[in-house]
Amino acid sequence: MSHRQVLEALSGLILGMFVSILASTVVSSSLPLIISDLKGDQSSFTWVVTATLLATTVSTPIWGKLADLFSRKLLIQIALIIFVLGSAFAGFSQDTSTLIVFRVMQGLGAGGLGALSQIIMADIISPRERGKYAGLFGGVMAVGMVGGPLLGGVVTDAFGWRWNFFLALPIAIVAIILLQMTLHLPKIVKRAVRIDYLGAIFIAGGVSLLLIWVSLAGSQFEWASATSFAMVAGAAALLIAAVITEFKVKEPIIPLQLFKNRTFTLSVIASISIGVAMFGTSVFLSQYMQLARGATPTQSGLLTIPMMGGLLLASAFFGNVVSRTGKWKAIMVTGSSLAVVGLALLSTIHYDTNFWFVGVSMFILGSGVGMVMQNLTLVVQNTTEVKNLGVATSAVTFFRSLGGTMGVSILGSIMGTLVADSIKDGITDLSPENQLEAAKTLGSGVIPHVDELPDAIRVLVESSYGSAVGSIFLLAVPLAIITLIAVAFLPNNKLGTMNAIDLAKKGGSAVDAETEREREIENAEDSLIEAAAATAGLPAVGEAHPVGTRTGSTASVDTRP
Repeated sequence: MSHRQVLEALSGLILGMFVSILASTVVSSSLPLIISDLKGDQSSFTWVVTATLLATTVSTPIWGKLADLFSRKLLIQIALIIFVLGSAFAGFSQDTSTLIVFRVMQGLGAGGLGALSQIIMADIISPRERGKYAGLFGGVMAVGMVGGPLLGGVVTDAFGWRWNFFLALPIAIVAIILLQMTLHLPKIVKRAVRIDYLGAIFIAGGVSLLLIWVSLAGSQFEWASATSFAMVAGAAALLIAAVITEFKVKEPIIPLQLFKNRTFTLSVIASISIGVAMFGTSVFLSQYMQLARGATPTQSGLLTIPMMGGLLLASAFFGNVVSRTGKWKAIMVTGSSLAVVGLALLSTIHYDTNFWFVGVSMFILGSGVGMVMQNLTLVVQNTTEVKNLGVATSAVTFFRSLGGTMGVSILGSIMGTLVADSIKDGITDLSPENQLEAAKTLGSGVIPHVDELPDAIRVLVESSYGSAVGSIFLLAVPLAIITLIAVAFLPNNKLGTMNAIDLAKKGGSAVDAETEREREIENAEDSLIEAAAATAGLPAVGEAHPVGTRTGSTASVDTRP
């Protein structure tokens, strides 16, 4: 396919991804206000975010498996419809529980969009060329991440936060039509379809129970309590049952033999930790800007531009570098290092830190994530057999979402504890009348409207959230170091030059096909040499060349081509 044909085929795909990112991020800048209006606390705030990530996480491998069995074009259109309907319904929420339910629906659609877009891109673009287009996807993602919070802030300040949930509807309709018109994929080979329903139930149940425990422990019950032990034991039992099931069924959701591939295993480890950096920072930076710095939703969107700008520039630029040079290892190691540095710098912020320092730190972190995130999927697809391309791609996305979900849950729970302890300690320094007002305003745990608080209480809340967010980023630094180590040990495999459709005819992975291609080229060169030798009356390559024998009156000499 020519560059133009590829862009036409990807146009609906890119627009669908843009809708997904926009609908997800447009509410991020107004989320503190939404939770406050719906009378929610820090736990509700965390769960509104976690619900989407959790649904995305548990549904991603299922979408990936379905992609290996059914029409990928139809599946991505269904995923887009589910996502946008969930977003629209969320706009009518009257309490945090209803909002969480519809955010789960959003997450189910998002799981399909995230996995299927990567799988379809592998169908029509070779690994060597994919870096360029992955950079394009990363750029679109970054534009959505930058524009979403900013647009959401403007809409919230002008019309109210509910309109944020309706913005994606017209764009989604256009994306569905565009997908129908421009995306033309060959029909997959029909075979007996066996969906691993039991494995899906065990995986979803085990991961969900584990995340529910992380979110509720410390607030609803003690970490070391009978309830905690029961939930952890239940989650462990479900996940063990999932592993046993995946070993035995014919069509597992996540084929465990994939972990024999060193590239896949290390990419999964890196994906888990990079997920925390990607999802966690965007969630807690929003709280930092509004609750620790007193920013409006619009200002919050503007203040997070450095991070998304870094992600946009790094993803687009280095994606092109990978396509031009075929070199990816040094880029990913550098990106992982930048992620460590960015998180370390953000761990030092407080409620009165200079904005230029916060901006530089966010830009460094965003650049690091942009250099790593897309390329992790690329290197896995490059070494995976075509028959497992869907599940391998979705598995990397699954573990990245799992890392983000667990990260947001655990860090959110810790943050709630840190903020509560800080406020409790700081109240004693207030005047008696302010102590009564603080107990009345903050005692319920509901996230307050900071700009409506008396000055003394406002400073206390801002200071508490500022120091807590810094502590959260410090806890994320070791995870970023794990990403760096995993990326450093990734095998530096050469990127293939064949897309998945061509590879399906070869029946192997990109690396295998590339080796076969080189062997074919060598054989062709040998054939040409032998043909030239035969034409010149010389022995073929590898044959004996006797010296001094006569053909007619001419002595034959040992002159090998």
